[in-house]
Amino acid sequence: MITGLLASLLLPFAAPPLARWAAPRLRPSVALWALTGTACVLAAGRLAALGGLLLTGALGVSALARLGHLVHPLDVAPALADPAAALAVGALSLCAYGIARSVLRQLRHYRRAREQVRWATQAGDLSILDRPDPDAYALPGNPGRVVVTSGMLRALDGPEREALLAHERAHLTGRHHWFLAAADLAARCHPALRAVRDAIALTVERVADEAAAAATGDRRLIARAIGRAALAGHGASGAVRPAFAARAVGGPVPQRVRALLHPPTARPLAAAAAACLLVALAAGTTVTTGVGLDLLHRDVEVAQGEAPAAR
Repeated sequence: MITGLLASLLLPFAAPPLARWAAPRLRPSVALWALTGTACVLAAGRLAALGGLLLTGALGVSALARLGHLVHPLDVAPALADPAAALAVGALSLCAYGIARSVLRQLRHYRRAREQVRWATQAGDLSILDRPDPDAYALPGNPGRVVVTSGMLRALDGPEREALLAHERAHLTGRHHWFLAAADLAARCHPALRAVRDAIALTVERVADEAAAAATGDRRLIARAIGRAALAGHGASGAVRPAFAARAVGGPVPQRVRALLHPPTARPLAAAAAACLLVALAAGTTVTTGVGLDLLHRDVEVAQGEAPAAR
């Protein structure tokens, strides 16, 4: 039981190299769903496994077992259960702290960003901040806004501005803030998922790049626009915004430009293999955690006197 739960804590360490290998082999839109779904499953599996380890250690203590209406404490080796429970307490505490801190910070930044937008110049779904530093991002809400600074507008010519705005509108249409928020929360649940969060952020930008290229019909224009926007905004602090407000120059810009100018050749077998491996990793975590929790449940029933002990 404890071994199975501990094993499910190690499986997410396979996610970063797998995400880096799989993402370029999948269509950006497919990769976005696959990576985000996998990260969420791995994060949920880790929390469930830590909860199981904590419960195992707690119900091995006589006083706590009586509070749980157990006839006798769980029959687990203290040398294994106690360190595992201590690990679970520490990991869950760090996770709760990280999530709470991130949520509060992002909400604070979101409120400040909406306040800035309220006093910005409005033109349809576009909000123009009178700031010299070049910046542009998609701010979700009701309604969502494409926020761009006057410095960014001055840095680009007419077609490039339209390309940049098409990119940001793709973020709003695709509701990419949900993917970015989910990836950030998952990364707070397991340190290995931070690299997956970065892969998801890049994939979000790739999806918006492809959508903007389809809308304008000019891949080179999109590549030039994001390249010039990145150069113009290099070193600028930018406006206050939450992390889930996708930026036009987010992710490794050279990699995005390369993908726009030289689209990867479709390889159905490689794409199928990448998708299957991501599904297998998520399924393996689910099964491993589920088996561990099922064994814990059976041990609890035995301790409650509701089931015979396994021989």
